[in-house]
Amino acid sequence: MKLPYGLSDFKKLRTGDYLYIDKTNYIKKLEEISSDYLFFIRPRRFGKSLFLSTLKYYYDLNHQDKFEQLFGNLYIANNKTKLKNSYFILELNFSGLNTDTKDKLEESFRAKLRAGIIEAIEKYQDYFEKPQEIIKDINRVDDIGAILQFFISAVKKTDKKVYLIVDEYDHFANHIIAMGNEKFYKEIIRATGFVRDFYETVKIGTESVIDQIFITGISPIMLDDLTSGFNISTNLTMNPIVNQMLGFTEREVEGIIEQLDVEAKKQELMKVLRENYNGYLFNQQCEERVYNPDMVLYFFNQWQMTGDYPQNLIDDNVKTDYGRLDRLVTNQDNRKILEQIIQQEGITSDIITKFSFDRMYDQEYFVSLLFYMGLLTIKGTRYGKIRLGIPNYVTKTIFWEYFERKLKEEYNIKYNTEELAKSIWEMGFDGEIKPFLEYISSQVLKQLSNRDLLNFDEKYIKVILFSYLITSNLYHPISEREVENGYIDIYLEKDIRMPDLNYEWILELKYLKKSDKDQLDAVKVEGLKQLQNYAVSRNMEDKENVKQALIIFVGKDEYVIEKND
Repeated sequence: MKLPYGLSDFKKLRTGDYLYIDKTNYIKKLEEISSDYLFFIRPRRFGKSLFLSTLKYYYDLNHQDKFEQLFGNLYIANNKTKLKNSYFILELNFSGLNTDTKDKLEESFRAKLRAGIIEAIEKYQDYFEKPQEIIKDINRVDDIGAILQFFISAVKKTDKKVYLIVDEYDHFANHIIAMGNEKFYKEIIRATGFVRDFYETVKIGTESVIDQIFITGISPIMLDDLTSGFNISTNLTMNPIVNQMLGFTEREVEGIIEQLDVEAKKQELMKVLRENYNGYLFNQQCEERVYNPDMVLYFFNQWQMTGDYPQNLIDDNVKTDYGRLDRLVTNQDNRKILEQIIQQEGITSDIITKFSFDRMYDQEYFVSLLFYMGLLTIKGTRYGKIRLGIPNYVTKTIFWEYFERKLKEEYNIKYNTEELAKSIWEMGFDGEIKPFLEYISSQVLKQLSNRDLLNFDEKYIKVILFSYLITSNLYHPISEREVENGYIDIYLEKDIRMPDLNYEWILELKYLKKSDKDQLDAVKVEGLKQLQNYAVSRNMEDKENVKQALIIFVGKDEYVIEKND
């Protein structure tokens, strides 16, 4: 069985013997919603384009004779809806537009719109009287609203309706926001801007031939600014009925394991997949979390090629989030919020459902954007507010690596990669932790400014340690691992790809200001007692060769290690 990693064409997937996770029950659910104009967003690489392709082939009247070939044995084959294969499909994708200048953006937007409309006219040319004349008219005009209006007028002369699909609706807007060019953004979105003109014409088209709309992207960034020009859509993003529409459920991931005939390793694989790729929840009333589908398919694609775990558990495509994080934290307040999230592994906040550029850097807007990007997800509620947290280990790694890069850039920290790797290797194979701590102390902590020490504590140190430990691929660091006697600050669990590693570690962290150094003995007693309690917990009974260390940092240039072996 072939895996559809990176594939978003439903027809190719269904005719090419690829694995397909059946999501067609949601076609019926969407039709039953009392709205024909739907808006829905999910993080990048979460299966949006494939789902749009599924909708396209289901509703395209030109594919009626291929229905059984494409949809046979799927849920929708036995639960057909009244709108099946009844539309002209107008498919638009606004990714890859030139955002260098307003004129270049308008030109590339116009080209995308014109190409999409011409493709639709040629595809359904048998229904138009003079399709080539219509295309000539469309090529003659430059006004974006007029281009769309020509198409609407042409369809009016048929007895058909249009299903409009818009993918990556916000792609160009995100680029403009990343540049921090508010004037540019407002010129195209508000007042007489060409983007607003497009959506206003779409709205007018719903009065005649545009019967269904499905718009998707990664953020609601333009919703607020387009409200008066396009106030007809229903935002399904956080609706509980579509929580599992994209992404894989636990059962669906188990089904992939069964189809790939690796059931002998099912329990082990599910543990790895659950920790690294699961955790996404898009409505606080829902209980079932979903896996990032791209990450799961990446994992099994690598497994099929090698018969073993991927060398890197993070798909390089996911690491594009680094760039977006960089752009978002040019604002100092946002950077502080991000550091708080990294240290506390979450934040309590409302989720804003409509964005406006004017408030882009308010805390709730920034945090909400991290949620829509998939860097945070719903963990529960606290004091009547939503508690957002980091969904899984892979996403935590993105944050930790981002934090480590920022430290290097701000303090010009340079380190010897081999020396760092050797110090972590000594922890795993020789049971010696001092070389690693000496390295971090001398190469990182001593470089920090006195300003950083104002907010210096165990959590800050923990993030620094995590940021460097993950570079080795020897350990799977776990923060605040729960045991019956409390929470372990850091548990260094051997990476599943390193079965021969000799030692795991329980680390208890403490921090004292220089002025509080006289409390050192008391802190030692307390810390060693905590270590002992963790080590004898029932949760640790099946563990062998687990080292214990209390690490007390005094200021930024002193540390004490007490081991409980």
